[in-house]
Amino acid sequence: MAHINKVWKSIETSDGSHCVDFFERPEQTFGFEEYRRDAEDLSGWFVIGNFSSRIFINKIDTIEVASILIPWIVARIKRDR
Repeated sequence: MAHINKVWKSIETSDGSHCVDFFERPEQTFGFEEYRRDAEDLSGWFVIGNFSSRIFINKIDTIEVASILIPWIVARIKRDR
């Protein structure tokens, strides 16, 4: 994901090993990406989903598709509501 994108929501697993960032692009489209990190590797987050090129016109559609493609976020989203 390019650094010019603005993250508007980030969801992380309870153990901190995976996260999904939801972002808005400068042209006002939306997207998301899934990452993982290993506790023993201090390098940081690594892209595992390769979803960032998908383009959505609103946040609701972005979350709905991410929930289908990354099922673990469903429980986290419900908890945050």
